[in-house]
Amino acid sequence: QVQLVESGGGLVQAGDSLRLSCAASGRTPSNYAMGWFRQAPGKERVFVAAITWTGRSTYYADSVKGRFTISRVNAENTVYLQMNSLTPEDTAVYYCAARIGGTIYSGSRYYTSTGDYGDWGQGTQVTVSS
Repeated sequence: QVQLVESGGGLVQAGDSLRLSCAASGRTPSNYAMGWFRQAPGKERVFVAAITWTGRSTYYADSVKGRFTISRVNAENTVYLQMNSLTPEDTAVYYCAARIGGTIYSGSRYYTSTGDYGDWGQGTQVTVSS
């Protein structure tokens, strides 16, 4: 099992930036894809971004495309989510998740469902004020 710990959340104003981090530890597999999801109050947890083990391929939800960037440093077992031009609609608890296998695309769809990921962090709150 992979232990994941998110950090970097906070309270910011609209238009500001934040960078979230997700540190992996424990029995980290030899290769695993990573994803970021978010959950706003009273809503379901939804996909934000994903990155392959190599970092060469990424995929984003339409709502964050062009504003958010996912990246990883495998030597540090850390994944990042750079969030720019934040809006109040980005307010949510952000979770990172790991998927064993290293890929983010099955051949017919991208892995964007919560059920596609087996290990989860505890989440970090991001609040964007208007």
